[in-house]
Amino acid sequence: MVRDFINKFSIYQLMIITLLAALGIAIKTVIGPLVRLVTSPLLMPGGVVAGGIYMMFLVLAVSLTGKKSAGLLCGFVQALIVLVTGFGGHHGPLTLVSYTMPGVAILVLLLLMRHDGCCKVCSFFMGMVANLAGTLVVSAAFFALPGIPLLLSLAASSLSGGLGGLLAYSFTRQIKKLGIT
Repeated sequence: MVRDFINKFSIYQLMIITLLAALGIAIKTVIGPLVRLVTSPLLMPGGVVAGGIYMMFLVLAVSLTGKKSAGLLCGFVQALIVLVTGFGGHHGPLTLVSYTMPGVAILVLLLLMRHDGCCKVCSFFMGMVANLAGTLVVSAAFFALPGIPLLLSLAASSLSGGLGGLLAYSFTRQIKKLGIT
């Protein structure tokens, strides 16, 4: 079953996904602490706001490979990197859930929309649902947020994720113009 899933990707696509996963974790270790300076006093997890940048890499994986499940694989690879290195989070075994659920959300969205990361609209919504999924998982597992801060977190994560999706769309267009993919 896992082999069949992996065999749907070419070696080149797997290399792109792995590179994007590693870049996502590297960016997270730099941006995360800076964003938490602003979000902590508001009782919001830092990933709510910075999540747009984090989820951008999952959206890029989908749009650069043209595979709906690339975001799921990218999130899983990120979870493995975090579990092995400790960079990017300290959630223990729940790391597998918190990093892969955004990819699952993207896959479900694309199946419902019948898109594959092809346009601004699906890129915006991919980023939005990925960040919402990440926010919900982290909020449920680690933060007992009261109602108002939870709603504020979900609203901010929707906006941040959507903007990250649009940024990923812009990057994808530029990369495709260069003829790299």
